[in-house]
Amino acid sequence: MRRSLEYFGDKELALVYIARKLKEALALEQLLTRAEFDYLVEADRYRGGVIFQTERIGAFFYVDPAREEEVRQFLSANGYQPWTAW
Repeated sequence: MRRSLEYFGDKELALVYIARKLKEALALEQLLTRAEFDYLVEADRYRGGVIFQTERIGAFFYVDPAREEEVRQFLSANGYQPWTAW
């Protein structure tokens, strides 16, 4: 379920996915909600593009670190590539 930042308290949340389009973000919200995962989604900026990099806005999905691996596996099993730091 989509939760507010206050729900997670002082925990440092784990970034698991960045949706680049609204349609993608809405579909992912439905998927996570149906699976009963608690998550936080916030709009934020990211840099995109290979040759001509531009700043864009996306939906950043965060979860409790205790469930991070479970959510990442769930995303992969459902055709989403979880975010990874380079």
